[in-house]
Amino acid sequence: MSEYYDVILGLIPLAFLGTIGGFSFTGFSLTTAVTAAGLVGIALVGHALFVNGPVDRAPATTTSPAQNASGPMNAPVDAE
Repeated sequence: MSEYYDVILGLIPLAFLGTIGGFSFTGFSLTTAVTAAGLVGIALVGHALFVNGPVDRAPATTTSPAQNASGPMNAPVDAE
């Protein structure tokens, strides 16, 4: 299943080409179309980084390292 960042990575080139095509079709110069497309790409990346930024996921388990599946660990006792 696609996650948010996968969608953003797919939208960047689509938005770039779509914006250039749209601006060129309406009669703007290529320079203006590429500049506008770059701004759309920057907006998508900015949204992905700052508005919906990546966060660390919660750990899978909440047990401490001392409570592992093999049971508690006992330190050896030195017999003198």
